[in-house]
Amino acid sequence: MKIGLFFGSFNPIHVGHLAIANIMVETTDFDQVWFVVSPQNPLKNNEELVHEFDRIDMVEAAIYDNTKLRATDIEFNMPKPSYTVDTLAYLSDKYPGYHFSLIIGEDNLRSFPKWKNNEAILANYGLYVYPRPNTETSELKDHPSVKWVKAPLFDISATFIRQMLQRGRSIRYLVPDPVIEIINSRKLYV
Repeated sequence: MKIGLFFGSFNPIHVGHLAIANIMVETTDFDQVWFVVSPQNPLKNNEELVHEFDRIDMVEAAIYDNTKLRATDIEFNMPKPSYTVDTLAYLSDKYPGYHFSLIIGEDNLRSFPKWKNNEAILANYGLYVYPRPNTETSELKDHPSVKWVKAPLFDISATFIRQMLQRGRSIRYLVPDPVIEIINSRKLYV
């Protein structure tokens, strides 16, 4: 089985994430796309990060009716900060019949050379890259292990959604209704 791994903090998951995952599973050779909820990104500031259990609950609520999408908490019990290469090695050992590849935005392709063991990731797993607005070209754009996937440009960010919530504004249509219910019931991001 071929699995696309979509890593992120998903703080919160939004329609941009969901559309990209669906495009990946519907237009590539992936059998499934797994949302890998990262407890801590080593390259990001985590001050506004809600608890990882809240974030995985939001991802599960967002994808509950799509069997081609799955949420995984695989990194919750790994050393922090979690590094993608370590997670890939763990998943490859746990699921020997599966082939994993990474799904990343074009904006992350530019910083990819800073990732731990990035050469091993490219050689053994490969990248599926979707376009992002206002992104500078990466030196890896023509790498043979980088596959470009045509997708609409989404300029939606979790930061914008959190700011809307902090201002008491509606986030309707930016996140699925079940996610809004979790945010409201748990008083997240206020």
